[in-house]
Amino acid sequence: MSADALTPAEAACWAARSGLPLAPERHAGVTATAAHIHSVVSVLRELDFGDTPPAAAYRAGGERRDAAV
Repeated sequence: MSADALTPAEAACWAARSGLPLAPERHAGVTATAAHIHSVVSVLRELDFGDTPPAAAYRAGGERRDAAV
């Protein structure tokens, strides 16, 4: 199912299945938010990370800068 095809009723159904019942006035907003998240994730899935190492290989603060610089 694509988020573009998601209807407010379907969004409410999925939310209820997840244990998050929605008030009827929130159905349209939740549907729009889900569609936006889906569009952002779709763009991220198209990126080619090639030789990018996994996040576990990242070492925060790995390089120290000289305080005098």
